[in-house]
Amino acid sequence: MTTIYLIRHGQASFGAASYDQLSPNGELQAKILGQYFDEILKEAPYVVAGSMQRHQQTASLALAARFPEANVLTDSSWNEFNHQQVFAQYEPRFNQLHLLKEDVAQHENPRAYLSKIFAGAIERWTGGEFHHEYDESWPDFKNRVETALQNLCNELAETKPRYAVVFTSGGVISVAAGKILGLSPEKTFALNWAIANTSMTTLRLTGNEPQLLSLNEHHFIKAADPSLLTWI
Repeated sequence: MTTIYLIRHGQASFGAASYDQLSPNGELQAKILGQYFDEILKEAPYVVAGSMQRHQQTASLALAARFPEANVLTDSSWNEFNHQQVFAQYEPRFNQLHLLKEDVAQHENPRAYLSKIFAGAIERWTGGEFHHEYDESWPDFKNRVETALQNLCNELAETKPRYAVVFTSGGVISVAAGKILGLSPEKTFALNWAIANTSMTTLRLTGNEPQLLSLNEHHFIKAADPSLLTWI
């Protein structure tokens, strides 16, 4: 019976010239995740990572100590949705993420304010009226992730590794969990907002059907250094 660990990437570089790279905090988070892998993975896992730089960097740093020779299968089906476009269609000036960062920083509770913007942007994206305005509509993203999950489960049901690890993003993990739990888009993305960097969501296969065992485990980050716990 295969246990699947869905890993959100380490903290990326929000507001920098390129979001798609780990921040110094993100690199530390990935290394701490690797230390936790040393405790829980008793043999080399089957490994998949999205093609985004933050996925690849997280995989490399997390596997370096215990499984440096691990074969990482790159699969863009596990990539995040285009969050910059989702923000920009909601508020055009947010097409430049540094402007969003500056706007958020001016508020007394930046995380709460960003959460409000995120909720509005997601509501527009998932609502149905504006699907044609996005390079990847909500139904297309949802279908992509659900197909990636089922393809993975089918592969693992055949090959039967003890462990599988997938390095991906919060939106992807939320859709995967939402599929298993039968959640609405609103509740799915409520999960998304809560998923911490380098957190672990655990699935177990029964045949080729995934069961959700845990969601958003991040105790290993908090135990190592509470200041490293991030969600953005």
